[in-house]
Amino acid sequence: MSTSSIVQHSPIASINPYNGEIMREFPPMCEQAVDHAVREAHQAFQSWRGTSVDERAALVGRAAQLVRERAEHLARLVTLEMGKLIRHSRVEIDLSARILQYYADKAPVLLADEPLDFKDGSAAIVNEPLGVILGVQPWNFPVYQTVRFAAPNLVLGNTVLLKPASNTPQSALAVEQLFADAGAPRGVYTNLLVPGREVYRVIESDVVRGASLTGSDRAGVSVGETAGRNVKKSVLELGGSDPFIVLDDDNLDRTVEAALVGRLHNMGQSCVSAKRSIVISEVFDRFVTTLAERMRELVPGDPVDEATTLAPVCSEQAAQTLVDQVRDALDKGATAVVGGGHVDRPGAFVQPTLLVGVTPTMRAFREELFGPIAVVYRVQDDDAAVSLANDSPYGLGGAVFSSDIARARAVAGRIESGMVWINHPTSSEPELPFGGIKRSGYGRELSHLGIKEFANRKLIVTMETDAPITDALG
Repeated sequence: MSTSSIVQHSPIASINPYNGEIMREFPPMCEQAVDHAVREAHQAFQSWRGTSVDERAALVGRAAQLVRERAEHLARLVTLEMGKLIRHSRVEIDLSARILQYYADKAPVLLADEPLDFKDGSAAIVNEPLGVILGVQPWNFPVYQTVRFAAPNLVLGNTVLLKPASNTPQSALAVEQLFADAGAPRGVYTNLLVPGREVYRVIESDVVRGASLTGSDRAGVSVGETAGRNVKKSVLELGGSDPFIVLDDDNLDRTVEAALVGRLHNMGQSCVSAKRSIVISEVFDRFVTTLAERMRELVPGDPVDEATTLAPVCSEQAAQTLVDQVRDALDKGATAVVGGGHVDRPGAFVQPTLLVGVTPTMRAFREELFGPIAVVYRVQDDDAAVSLANDSPYGLGGAVFSSDIARARAVAGRIESGMVWINHPTSSEPELPFGGIKRSGYGRELSHLGIKEFANRKLIVTMETDAPITDALG
């Protein structure tokens, strides 16, 4: 099996993408240290599973409070490590606290036994933990993604090993410290500061019961293959090329604002960014003109500065990849209404770019554009919008905008994706399930669904002592 899609040869280091400064470097854990961490997590599970749901929920609730108390420190740390605007980091930290609080408050209900109708006695589904679960998490939302994985599993009674992205180690360490300060026993939550190749050894360990990855579809293929070969559960949240469908021009200013937010939150470095705007023909020109005007207003600068509206992307390499994707489209006949290259200043900055005339011959048509690049397509009617929206290997999220709610719902019902939002960009809330289909992965996180992905949904049947013994097949 090739593991090139997840092997990382770069050091485990915090490098500020705004100025290239190396803030901290960390030596990777050796194999012996990794094996010790895995054994320790398994040992911790033996006692952690025996604590009450209320006890586990209380720990997660204390972690929520610590996130709120340390919010500004965490937000600044995220911004320094991966470059996002400080206001976007604050949104991430607030959502992280709300996820923790959701599972702290709701766990006893979400994990309650589920009685079943059974004529010959009583039966119920009980939700039990599986054991040690490995999470492989990305750099783009280093606190939110980690909490989204860890909170439901800790409340359920699993213990967690977390392999963070190698460019956001300080954010990972801060989250680990949060759980320790909240009272998590040793081994209940552990970071693995390791290169990507170590992921496969961990999944193959006899005591690891599952793996959850958020990342590229290539990484997902490798992790899913390893988990499947070892008969272990996996949850994969992978890439996306979400459609943003505009059916009419009612309240167009709000729609354009939504398109801007949907595309440029986190500088477009989100799986659920509105990467493909699909606009009905009679609205197309006004939409493009207005969106281009808004994109031209963005001001590059230090993402810690409140006045900055254009942050760098996560690295110089990421910036060059985006520029190469745009150049490929331009060379093959697309038009950049605005932008099209690097920002002429130090740092990993890419010009906000709006492309029209993109065709299937171009990389921008099939590949995920992970940055401030908007692609806008003109379509003639609802059927054409749906056809283009579904002409993608991905199926994560999507959005439909119209003042006619019945029409919007009809279109949303035909979109091949795990999520569709109407009259709002695809987003995330603790009580709503998050996940996709096709090459965007499988499984769900958050909500009542997320907490049961790594549960043993055990059936317990109780028969009356005088009930007749029947053939096992009925």
